[in-house]
Amino acid sequence: MIVVGLVLSVAAVGFFCWLLFTLAIYALPFFVGVNAAFFAYHHDAGVIGAFLVALLAGFATLVIGQLAFALIRSPLIRATLALGFAAPAAIAGYYASFGLLHIGISSQDWCSGFALVGAAFVGATAFLRLAAYTKPQPATGTPAVHS
Repeated sequence: MIVVGLVLSVAAVGFFCWLLFTLAIYALPFFVGVNAAFFAYHHDAGVIGAFLVALLAGFATLVIGQLAFALIRSPLIRATLALGFAAPAAIAGYYASFGLLHIGISSQDWCSGFALVGAAFVGATAFLRLAAYTKPQPATGTPAVHS
């Protein structure tokens, strides 16, 4: 029974890590959606209205961010936009990594150190997933002539 528990624990941690990396790009839209829901709820929109506002705000944030990243050619603006999506993902990655690490490591310092590494990986994953929405630029110049 102990072996089954250990295998299931490793599988659960692996599943949560996969889930964390898969959902990293959605940290900013989720944050915007939750804040919009609270705003709508506190302005008498009701539970259903707040839920609909949250869905609309989160979806709009994700779509507008992806379109802006795909259409804007300025590297500085693209980097700022990617940082806007990667920073909340890195923060969420830090706390998720810290929580998962705290299951097996009792030292707060070691958990914090490893959680920083986890945050860097999750932030980089969000940046790379956002960059995947752009199509490659065609090569400029004349093609090489082979003789």
